[in-house]
Amino acid sequence: MQASEHTNDDFLFIDDSEDDQIVDETCGETWKVLIVDDDPEIHSVTQLALSDLTVLGRRLEYLHAYSGEEAKTIIEQDQEIVLVLLDVVMETDDAGLHVVKHIREQLKREDIRIVLRTGQPGYAPEESVIKDYDINDYKTKTELTRRKLVTTVYAAIRSYQQITAVSQGRAGLERIINGASNLLEIHTIHEFGLGVLTQLKSLIKGYVKGTFCARGHGIIDGADDLGLYILAQEGWEKSAINDKIEQVGCVQLTEAVNACFQHKEHLKTDDHIALYLGHGGYRAVIYLELDCPISDIDFQLTEVFLSNVAIAYENVHLFQKLRNAAYKDWLTELPNRLQFLNMLDQFSADQSQNTVAALVDINHFSDINDGLGQDIGNQLLRAVALRLHSTDKSLSVARVGADVFGLVGSEELLTPQLLADIFSHPFEAGEQTLPINVCIGLCRKRDAGQGGVKVLNQINIALNLAKKNREKNIQYYQQEMEDQTLWRLGMIRQLRTDFSENRLALWYQPQLDLETGKVIGAEALLRWRTSDGNFISPAVFIPLAEYSGLILDIGDWVVHQACKHIKAIEAHGFSDVGISINVSIPQFRQDDFVSKVIEATRTHHVEAAKLELEITENILMDDPQLIIDALQKLKSEGISIALDDFGTGYSSLSYLQKLPIDRLKVDRSFINDVTEDGDSLLADTIINLGKQLDLKVIAEGIENAEQEAHLVAQGCDEVQGFYYAKPMSAEDFLAFLSKQV
Repeated sequence: MQASEHTNDDFLFIDDSEDDQIVDETCGETWKVLIVDDDPEIHSVTQLALSDLTVLGRRLEYLHAYSGEEAKTIIEQDQEIVLVLLDVVMETDDAGLHVVKHIREQLKREDIRIVLRTGQPGYAPEESVIKDYDINDYKTKTELTRRKLVTTVYAAIRSYQQITAVSQGRAGLERIINGASNLLEIHTIHEFGLGVLTQLKSLIKGYVKGTFCARGHGIIDGADDLGLYILAQEGWEKSAINDKIEQVGCVQLTEAVNACFQHKEHLKTDDHIALYLGHGGYRAVIYLELDCPISDIDFQLTEVFLSNVAIAYENVHLFQKLRNAAYKDWLTELPNRLQFLNMLDQFSADQSQNTVAALVDINHFSDINDGLGQDIGNQLLRAVALRLHSTDKSLSVARVGADVFGLVGSEELLTPQLLADIFSHPFEAGEQTLPINVCIGLCRKRDAGQGGVKVLNQINIALNLAKKNREKNIQYYQQEMEDQTLWRLGMIRQLRTDFSENRLALWYQPQLDLETGKVIGAEALLRWRTSDGNFISPAVFIPLAEYSGLILDIGDWVVHQACKHIKAIEAHGFSDVGISINVSIPQFRQDDFVSKVIEATRTHHVEAAKLELEITENILMDDPQLIIDALQKLKSEGISIALDDFGTGYSSLSYLQKLPIDRLKVDRSFINDVTEDGDSLLADTIINLGKQLDLKVIAEGIENAEQEAHLVAQGCDEVQGFYYAKPMSAEDFLAFLSKQV
């Protein structure tokens, strides 16, 4: 006969020992215990037996279920249940076992401790139950004396507490690993400090607010002392980032941080902790305010966390040093060119249209370095940087080049007047007081392109124009400037291509003896016909060739072409006709220019006197002695020299006497009005001067018979102009000569 489930229930809690219960001190918290049994009496006697039990400082709080299904519902709704005293046989023979499966497999609650109790052990043999089900203990009701029940409950709750501690530790370690991993990706100390505080907030119960403190030297601009500064905050109402800890006004914070930093160890009280962080000589203190004492496990996890992030703290310092090396100017400690590009990226992306960026270039800075020494030059740069940086906190300043500074600020602040005021007073450099002048290029946000590189290019365009403007040293960028620059670059590129493809040619304008009307020579004029058949004016492309340096190659080519054509003219029987070519100052500055010209005449077997070089007054005034020395060498080889555009420049008569020239050329501007009363004085004076200096005088730009008649009357020697012939190709010039015979 099957025994009743309640057989021997009268003996359930017989006293089998002295009444030495396992009891701890009490506190307000409790352990929730769920009693599951279909017999109400079991609930009563169990609660009575455990009524005065305290486990690990907490009393027991009881919940009741009278069936397996009811137990499932209660466990699903209450996450704080730590122990289930579970009957096996209830609405079914294995109802309790189904509850176990539900807890472990459906709810995934591995922490809840389960003690199976049964009055009919035959329905669930102990060995198979323990083997197949995840339970904490299995007892028959006849085994559970009061002492054994207390011992079982105590062991189960301690087991729960240990499992929970391990789980919390595991979860905390996972947060530590993840947090430390995230911190390794942070490259600025301020972000790192905030990241540490954020991770600690998730680790520590009772966290209210935190502060990350360290020495500011090398981190905060202007911090040159050994004081402790706030690098990051979390949970504070008022920001004190980059302020000294004393400025916060919290005595508790100041004392705790200083003590922790000095003693190099953690300090802990009930309402705050100061955590010491140090590795590789880099130290910091983390101050946390708490609303309850930190638990031992949280403190242990915090120590593990700090040991993990200490290396990351050293790394972020090293990265900061690398960043400073990459983005900070070593001399002035201002942002450098790379960082200025980043600033211009932000300037370009800024939605505000009320900003402006600028470049400031110190004029003739190399003279200061050469004359007073590099140390004085460096001190001057530091003085300029300091004055610019201290002008206004909202003004961003960088050192972009050796003597170039970059600025970004509001349009109301960064004005020409402000910049003029900044540089209106001399700068102190060592014992020197140095006034300096600057050129300034600016670009308003509304005119700026996309991206820092583009904006820097635009400001450079404005700066270059400011350098070229002798009257005004400041220039705002406008789109037309860039269009002109792009056009110039495109023309230079096309000129190089067409020159290499032989699209440049020499045309010739005949020069005649005014008395006999005989052709005595021709001026070689450079012509450029593009691939589409159009001509580009020399007034356009000659300055481009000089600007790009291509004029040197073109000049060499012109010399050889002229020599070839002299030989061709001789071959056609015109042995007394010479050719004059124009030369520029860049050609004279070549060390081998003179030798190249002489070598060309020898290579082509040209009589040196038939090649004439024309120079202008402006060339002469650029470097008079250089030109004079070169001309004397050329003259000694028999090469003719003509002074072109005389009277239009600023040369003095003393230089004219020193020049080894053969001809004086009267500019067309003086010829235009020679037939007008009173307007021929300059032309007449130049012709008379040439006679006094025993020079041949040639007038250019003759367009009518009246002008010719006046020149004849004045005794001018030679002429050229449209009245006689327009410039023509080499073939047409030979035909022109043939008609003159």
